[in-house]
Amino acid sequence: MTADAVQTIARGPRAVAEAAAEAIDANPATEGLTYSILEEDEAHDVWRIDAFPTSEEEQAALAEVLAGFPALRANTDKLADADWLAMALSGLPPVRAGRFFVYGAHDKGLVPASAVALRIEAGAAFGTGHHGTTEGCLSAFDQLIKAQRFARVLDVGCGTGVLAIAAARTGSRIAVGTDIDGPSVRIANENARLNRAHARFVHASGLNDARVRAGGPYDLVFANILAPPLVALAQDIKDALAPSGIAILSGLLRTQARRVLAAYVSRGFSLRRRLHRDAWATLVLRRP
Repeated sequence: MTADAVQTIARGPRAVAEAAAEAIDANPATEGLTYSILEEDEAHDVWRIDAFPTSEEEQAALAEVLAGFPALRANTDKLADADWLAMALSGLPPVRAGRFFVYGAHDKGLVPASAVALRIEAGAAFGTGHHGTTEGCLSAFDQLIKAQRFARVLDVGCGTGVLAIAAARTGSRIAVGTDIDGPSVRIANENARLNRAHARFVHASGLNDARVRAGGPYDLVFANILAPPLVALAQDIKDALAPSGIAILSGLLRTQARRVLAAYVSRGFSLRRRLHRDAWATLVLRRP
């Protein structure tokens, strides 16, 4: 671990920032790095990468990747010794994605009467609804359940559990989430209790875990992770789905969508819908 928590910010044109993000994903030393990419100034084509390396090795590897893109202006600063994540989340507005309204405790009074309210406390887990990938998954799911319901739902890389909780709150009889990160699983189960949702989350390293298989085959699988593991898990996700089941995939940049889609099309999946939020893509696929 790094001695101090640090944040690296790199700014530059969209094309360069997206290329750098792809390089981060492709580098084995940084492919698990927590980072985001967003548009900071549309008028001047300024995009920003925010990265949070958790070890000196990861920080050095990130610096080496960014050095390959001289058009990016990068700097690294120490984060203050405080609960900076909680402070940042307290200033985030609630998110509306179709019928879903995702909010934190500080915005409880803003919930519309017509919404499916999801109170999500992030802690150290990913997935508050503010990121374009989570919002894309919720929007895609909202469109799907206008026409059909999904009795069995699996959320791969559940983070805060928001996606499985959304499924449980809208009629899914079984909603299971899995994550390789123990604290995320704990937070997800706490969020399920907060929302009085029967979603269940397990700490597992893959889809072959007996607790994951027990709920299948699934009618719908969410996988809001990163592009490389989405490609690697293509066959496992197919095996977890019932025939004609739906996969909602995200966590990938628009520039990575073609590679991820190819991995699933080669296994017989068909593309039903593609959503874009900023630089991020969400794919809705049907299993053969």
